[in-house]
Amino acid sequence: MTVKPSYKLTPLVAKLPATVPFVGPETQERIAGKPFQARIGANENVFGPSPLALKAMQEEAAGIWKYADPESHDLRVALAAHHCVAPENIVVGEGIDGLFGYAVRMFAGPGVNVVTTLGSYPTFNFHVNGYGSTLQFVPFKKDHEDPVVLVEKARETNAAMLYFSNPNNPMGTWWPAKTIAKLIDDVPDETVLVLDEAYIEAAPEGTAPPLDVSKPNVLRFRTFSKAYGMAGARVGYAIGHKDLIVNFDKIRNHFGMNRVAQIAALHALRDQDYLVDVVGRIVRARERIYKIAAANGLSTVPSATNFVAVDCGKDAAFAKSVLEGLVERSVFVRMPGSDPQNRCIRVSVGTDENLDLFERELAIVLSELR
Repeated sequence: MTVKPSYKLTPLVAKLPATVPFVGPETQERIAGKPFQARIGANENVFGPSPLALKAMQEEAAGIWKYADPESHDLRVALAAHHCVAPENIVVGEGIDGLFGYAVRMFAGPGVNVVTTLGSYPTFNFHVNGYGSTLQFVPFKKDHEDPVVLVEKARETNAAMLYFSNPNNPMGTWWPAKTIAKLIDDVPDETVLVLDEAYIEAAPEGTAPPLDVSKPNVLRFRTFSKAYGMAGARVGYAIGHKDLIVNFDKIRNHFGMNRVAQIAALHALRDQDYLVDVVGRIVRARERIYKIAAANGLSTVPSATNFVAVDCGKDAAFAKSVLEGLVERSVFVRMPGSDPQNRCIRVSVGTDENLDLFERELAIVLSELR
């Protein structure tokens, strides 16, 4: 029997699809009835967080009965010192994804244009759609986001927001600091630049321009999910002009942060030696993925992240067959969603054992498909 609900959704929510931007590996494991042997598809950092962060989490677990500090004061002060800005230039939130939701809420709405790159990080788009704004897309240019065309589109559409990631997800490409500095200067005054720097710690030196919090329309987003190895803790932060940052306090979930996660992030930030070691391991794992791909007749897109886009050499259908073959063989990977980037599969860095399995199974899958 179908029961007709008496409640009334807003027209916007009623027409939105019930979906999530990513199908998690757990969902796929439930469907398959078995766990993945190599979880190298979600851009997680398999090397994990600093031992100092792990110890802090263990020690603080008994205090989980307390709410988290709604101001994330200690973490904000430490981040401010780390980045040589003031605490009022920083907001901490439930990962970059959560902060995107708040930022979009501040500027998006029906009749509002938001500019991004077709095929770039979909969670930002998810929030924009959720507030009824219109996404204005520009294409990738040789697997890079195109800052010049994005700015042109923002001017053309009088966009409220412009999203740009450096390094990029899902391709792993990046622009040098001078290009990003020019983008920051060129963005129209009435457009807020959402600069996603989630992978910046894994990028080559000279990728990020110096932080300048004097620009009133720039938000730079960072996270503890990637190089710091704390994706499950959900700790992200945004850096910007204090008059822009203060607006987050008008709408954010002030008790959305996890107390244990706040403390863990504080200790992870203090352990920069461990971060340097992890970045070195990421670089070595990237190099191995390059070699595995080459040994199988495939090319790769040079990456500044903790994943590599492996060009399968044909079309999206072939890349999807490669992905499905790997998934069937217990190797979790993903692929970009838009043409022509969907000629690739995306492989996160892994342990030696993870990449041993990937190397073995990729060869088998390709042999069967060819």
